[in-house]
Amino acid sequence: MQGRGRTMNGATNISNSAKLKYSHLNSIVKEYSFIFVFLALCILLSILVPTFLLPQNLLNVLIQISINALLAIGMTFVIISGGIDLSVGSVAALAGIVVTALLKQYPSSTPMMYVIIIFSVLAVGIVCGGISGLAIAKLNVEPFIATLAMLSIARGFAFVYTQSKPIFGLPPAFSWIGQGYIGPIPVIVLIMIFCLVIAHIVLSKTCFGRYIYAIGSNEEVAKLCGINVARVKLIIYVISGVLSALGGVALASRLATGQPAAASGYELNAIAAVVLGGTSLSGGKGSIGKTIIGIMTIGVINNGLSLLQISSYWQSITMGLIIMIAVILDKINTRKKA
Repeated sequence: MQGRGRTMNGATNISNSAKLKYSHLNSIVKEYSFIFVFLALCILLSILVPTFLLPQNLLNVLIQISINALLAIGMTFVIISGGIDLSVGSVAALAGIVVTALLKQYPSSTPMMYVIIIFSVLAVGIVCGGISGLAIAKLNVEPFIATLAMLSIARGFAFVYTQSKPIFGLPPAFSWIGQGYIGPIPVIVLIMIFCLVIAHIVLSKTCFGRYIYAIGSNEEVAKLCGINVARVKLIIYVISGVLSALGGVALASRLATGQPAAASGYELNAIAAVVLGGTSLSGGKGSIGKTIIGIMTIGVINNGLSLLQISSYWQSITMGLIIMIAVILDKINTRKKA
C-alpha cells in the first residue's frame, strides 16, 4: 500500500510538473508571439522576393518606418496610460507647415534654421498636446473626443494658413534632416534610434514611467498612492505632441515641402504599430521594445506589398485588419485574466 501511494504521489508530482512546464511555455509563446509573427513574415518575404534581404532594401525599410516610429513612441506613452491620441497625424502636418513657413520668412543660415526647427517642434507639440492634455486631465473629456477635436483643429489650421497650397522654395540645408546621411546611416534613422532609446529609459528606468503604468493599470489606485494623475496625463500628451511635431518636421524635410495634407492617416499606423507590439489598449501593459517590433512588422508588410507590386490601397486595408485583430486578441486576453 505504501509503495502504491508513493507511486501515485510520484505520478501526481510528474503530472503537476508537466502542467507547470506547459503553462510556462504557453505564457512564453503568448508573450513573444508578435516576434514569431515578425520573423515568419520576414522569412516568407525573403522567399517570395529575393531582393527583400538586400542591405539597401533593409535600409529603405528603416527610412520608411522612421517617421511612423516617432509618432508611435508618443502613442505608446498614451496607450499605456489608458488613453488614445488621434491627433498625431494632424499635429505632424501642422508642425511641417509651421517650420516651412518660418524658413520661408527668415534667413536660411544653418544656425537660424536649427533654432526655427526646435522652436516649431516645441511650440506646436506643447500647444497641441497641452490643449488635449488639459481637456483630458482637468476637464475629464474622453481622450477619444479630445484628440479627435485636436485632429480637426490642427489639420484645419494647416489648410487655412496655406490655403490648401504646398510651401516650396525651402533652403537646401533643411533637406539634410530627412534625406541626409551621417556616414552610411540616414540622419532620420539616427533621430529615430535616439528617441527610441530615450523613451525606453523613461518608461523602464524612471519614476515617471512607473507612474504611467500605474495610471493605466488602475487610475483610482494611482491617485490613492499619491500620484498626481492630472499632471502625469498632461505631460504624456505633451510628449506625444512634441514627438508628433518632430515627425512632421522630419517628413517636411524628407519631402522638401510643406504639405497641409501630409501625414494623413498616420495616426492609424501609429496605433497599429503599438497594439501589434502587444501594448494593451486597456492600459497598464506594453513597452518601447514591443512597439519597435510592431513598427518593424508594419514596415516589412508595407515594403513587401510594394515589392510584390500590390496596390497601395491594400496597405490601408492591412492596417485596419491589424488593428481589428490586435484589439480582438487584447480583449480575449483581458477576459481570460479577469
